[in-house]
Amino acid sequence: MFVIVVGVNHKTAPVEVRERLSFSEHSLRESFTLLRSYPGISGCVILSTCNRTEIYAAVTAMEEGVCFIRDYLSKKSGVGIAELNKFTYNYGTHDTIRHLLRVASGLDSMLLGETQILGQVRSAYQLAHYNGATNKEINTLFQHAITTGKRVRTETGIDQHAVSISYAAVELARQIFGSLDGRSVMVVGAGKMSELTAKHLVANGVSGVIVSNRSYDRAVLLAEQFSGKAVRFDQLFRYMEDADIIISCTAASHYVVRLTDVSEVMRRRNGRQMMIVDIAVPRDIDPAVGNLPGVALYDVDDLQNVVDGNLAERRRAATLADAIIEEEVVEFVRWIGTQFVVPTITALKKRGEEIKHKELRRAINRLGELSDHERKVISSLANSIVNQLLHDPVTQLKAYALKPEGQLYSEVAKTLFQLNDDGIEEVTDKAQTEIKTIVGN
Repeated sequence: MFVIVVGVNHKTAPVEVRERLSFSEHSLRESFTLLRSYPGISGCVILSTCNRTEIYAAVTAMEEGVCFIRDYLSKKSGVGIAELNKFTYNYGTHDTIRHLLRVASGLDSMLLGETQILGQVRSAYQLAHYNGATNKEINTLFQHAITTGKRVRTETGIDQHAVSISYAAVELARQIFGSLDGRSVMVVGAGKMSELTAKHLVANGVSGVIVSNRSYDRAVLLAEQFSGKAVRFDQLFRYMEDADIIISCTAASHYVVRLTDVSEVMRRRNGRQMMIVDIAVPRDIDPAVGNLPGVALYDVDDLQNVVDGNLAERRRAATLADAIIEEEVVEFVRWIGTQFVVPTITALKKRGEEIKHKELRRAINRLGELSDHERKVISSLANSIVNQLLHDPVTQLKAYALKPEGQLYSEVAKTLFQLNDDGIEEVTDKAQTEIKTIVGN
């Protein structure tokens, strides 16, 4: 059994191709059934996000499995095989393991170290498992990937450094106020950037949201998202004194908030600290406001500096993450190698025992009356010959179990010694001991 992946992502295909290859959740059940109807595909998971579509599968033949998945993707999407081949990638077992672990850890994302992808990997696996589309190899691979993704985030902190403008504002707010619990925010302007920044702030503890916009109706719509309060634009400064954080992003071509306005607001606040984030270009806030006592003013360049510094931190964390992933790849390759090699070794030893007993019976019958000592000598000779003949093949198979090509050597051994698959599928208690021995070495 081999593990493979065929997919496209934001690095290999433009959005117009990715959207044609994407899967909706309601179509997945049928897709699992159709994929598993191809000969040799015994388990699969479909990971479909806005930035990637990947099909992971356990297959009996690697090249054939890749062709089957490409064929299915072509039929489902209407994208011709020739065009599909230009945008998709595929990996064999070893590289598939590494790729999925990197995906789950956020190292293959458009935003390095992003956290959302780990939940998407978990959901994709759970959905496939719920629909009966997975098998032992796929189950173990995805459970291992999810565990690795958690380990990377815990040990490297790669997701703890804000790398978006809107989330950088949250990081700065934490530096000023510490906990954001119970703080309030005023959003000036009802555009997407303002909305996203407000979402991050609310998710991190801000409880009160006030929205002011030139179009009052749009202010109402945005305020409703946060169970907040909408105020008319001409009442902006009357309500500003109630907010600890001001987020401003309007389309105005001049300053919307001037020094005299904020001076009066701060007088009414009795000097209580206020943070103002101006993410508009051109700027909404008169830069002189930043000189007022108790006011911390940041513009989009300040936020970008935070993002740049944090991105450098994420890159350093990614280096540590890659080292963790290599450890986890080795561990999983070791496990999957035993799935190929140990049953083969068991079948090989069983074949040796069968030949030994058959030939012993034949030799003893031909020799006639033998003493117990003579029988023991002949039996010992037969044991020694079989053990010595099998020693090198078994030793080499165990060694290759820990390498990417382990399954290839297992298949070669099965062919050379004509080992029966039925004998290989049934792993005895002795084979289980072999597995523990190999893993422990």
